[in-house]
Amino acid sequence: MNGKVIIISAPSGSGKSTIINYLLEQNLPLQFAVSATSRPPRGNEKNGVEYYFLSLQAFKKKIREDEFIEYEEVYKDTFYGSLKSEVERILSGQNHVLFDLDVKGGSRIKKKYKEKSLSVFIMPPSMDELRKRLYARGTDSPEMIELRLERVKYELGFASEFDVVIINDVLEKAQIETFQAIQQFIHSK
Repeated sequence: MNGKVIIISAPSGSGKSTIINYLLEQNLPLQFAVSATSRPPRGNEKNGVEYYFLSLQAFKKKIREDEFIEYEEVYKDTFYGSLKSEVERILSGQNHVLFDLDVKGGSRIKKKYKEKSLSVFIMPPSMDELRKRLYARGTDSPEMIELRLERVKYELGFASEFDVVIINDVLEKAQIETFQAIQQFIHSK
């Protein structure tokens, strides 16, 4: 393996995607590992860009054929997973892999790649702020937002398993802290 693995995890609405987009605009040798999901696209999401959108049956077929490094059923019949082929493609090149993963997936990838990986947990400033962000986003029904908030309580329990925890109370500060942690990791032996 030539490259290193960077894992970014966070509860929904914590600013993870915004921070990842910021990182990809910086002059770091990172390539985003597009995950697969069985959920439909939200908003302007495009297949092969934010996710590989698979039917539930196609996702389960890939599970049976052992095509994932890790996968998780986050909600009933809503799976997310990291394809082996995507990671192998990136690691065989000149870039490091940048993952956007749920907390369980992030923990699994960290255990697999050990010292060749850096795991970063983006923490919301508070549950109240997180609720405001999810409603302001306008991409989910109120019922789905409440499901997400219930899951957040569970996900926050994983923060201690990550190498770095960054509180996203001020976006620009969280972006810079994440960038610095990754830059330092990439340049370490």
